[in-house]
Amino acid sequence: MMKTSRRSFLRGAAGATLALPWLESLAHSEDPPKPAQRLAVFYVPIGVVRRGFFPGEQNAAIPKFTSSQEEITRETGLKVGLRTLQELTPTQQPLEKVKQKITLITGMDRFYKHGSDVHAQCASCFLSSATAHAVKSSVYPLARTLDHIIADYVGEQTPFRTLELSCNSHRDNKESIYFDNISWYGTGHVAPSMRDPRKVYRRLFGTQENQAFRDITGLVLEDARSLNRRLGRADREKFEEYFDGIRTIEEQMDKLDQIKHEIGKASVKEPDNSQLPRGQYIRLMGDLMVSALQVGLTNVATLMIGPERWDTPMRYESLFDKPMSHHQMSHNQNKYMKELLQVDRFHMEQFVYLVEKMDAIREANGTSLLDNTIFTYGSGLGDGATHQYTDLPIVVAGSGGGQLKTGQHLHCSDGTALANLWLTHAQVMGLKLDRFADSTGPVQQLLT
Repeated sequence: MMKTSRRSFLRGAAGATLALPWLESLAHSEDPPKPAQRLAVFYVPIGVVRRGFFPGEQNAAIPKFTSSQEEITRETGLKVGLRTLQELTPTQQPLEKVKQKITLITGMDRFYKHGSDVHAQCASCFLSSATAHAVKSSVYPLARTLDHIIADYVGEQTPFRTLELSCNSHRDNKESIYFDNISWYGTGHVAPSMRDPRKVYRRLFGTQENQAFRDITGLVLEDARSLNRRLGRADREKFEEYFDGIRTIEEQMDKLDQIKHEIGKASVKEPDNSQLPRGQYIRLMGDLMVSALQVGLTNVATLMIGPERWDTPMRYESLFDKPMSHHQMSHNQNKYMKELLQVDRFHMEQFVYLVEKMDAIREANGTSLLDNTIFTYGSGLGDGATHQYTDLPIVVAGSGGGQLKTGQHLHCSDGTALANLWLTHAQVMGLKLDRFADSTGPVQQLLT
C-alpha cells in the first residue's frame, strides 16, 4: 500500500482510520491538484427487455425463449453514427435527470465462443477483449479484464488498485464463479468480489474490530475537532457533508443488521442477503464504491448488480409482493413482460441514483466526481430470452475529465466489437493499447 499524506487520511482513537476528500485548507499549493481519472462499471445481469430499452424496437415482436445463442439482426431504422440523444425509451426514462451527462451506445457486440454456456460468458467475458478463439486454456474467451489492465497503469496511485463489489450474497452456490464475477486477473484467475457491506466498510476505512463495535466516525471525530477548527468555511461544509455521508452508510448497515436480528428472534433460519430489499442493498454497495472513488482509496471499481442465471428469487421492494426470479421471468416474456420492464427500470433507477450522487460531489478544481469518471452501465446479453450476445445495452455516464462527449446517442454498425469501447475507456485513462480490436471504429467519435 502506498504512503499517503495527512491531507488524505485522518486517524482517530482505537486505530480507526478514515480517508478524507480533498480539502483546500490543508493544501500546500495555491493551485488545486488535477482530479484523478476514475473508471467504474455497473453490470446488470440477464440483459434487458429490448422493447423497453432500445430506440426503434417498441413495437418489435416479443421474443420466444431460445438457447441457441444465435446472432440476431434487428431492423430499428437507426442510422450508424453519433447524434444528440433524443427522446428516452421507457426503461431509459430515469436518465432524464442526467441526460446531458450520459451517452447511450447501441449496436455493440461481445465476443462469444460457440459450444459453451452463454450465461457463463456474459459476466466473466464482459470486460475481456479476447476474441472467440484467442484463449486456448479456457472454454470461454476470457483474458485479463479491462479494470485490471487499467489498474496496471494507475493502480499504484491509490491504496487499493481495484475495488470489486457484488450485490449477490446467495448462499446456495448454484452456479460456478463464471456466472458471478466480472473482474478477472487473467484466464482462470478470478478477482473475488466483496458482498457484505459491513466487511467492505471496515476494509475500506480501516476500523479495528473490538468486542463492542463502535461508530467509526465517532472514533475519528474525537481527533478531528482540532482539524475542523483549521478549515475554511467551504472545507468545513465539505468535511461535515462527507461525515454525514459516512454516517448514513453506517445507519443503513445498522438497519440491515436489525432486520437479521429481528428475524433471528422469530426463531426462524436467518435468510441470506438475497432476501434483503434489492434497492437498499444496491445503493448501499454503490455508496461505498462512490466514497472510495471520492477520497482516492481507488480509481478503478466494478459493481455487479446480480449474478447470471441464479434462479433463487429476490425481493424487489416497491415492485412485487413476493420475491421473484429475474432469470426465470426472462425466459417467458409473454407472461412476465410487465414485471421484466419494472425490473429493468428499477436497475436503471439505481444507476441514476449513483450518477446523481457522483455529480453532486465537488472536486478540488470545481468539477464533479462524475465529470472525472467513466461510469458504464451494461450487460453481457442483448436479451434474456434469445440469449443474444449482439447489440448490447450500454450507457456511459461522465466525461472522463472532459475527454468524452455526453448527451449523445452512438449507434454502431453491425459487428462492432465491445472491445472498441474498452479501448476508448483505456485511452481516456491514459493508456495506449494495441491489444483491443479495431481502434479506428465508430467509438472514437465519442472522444472530444
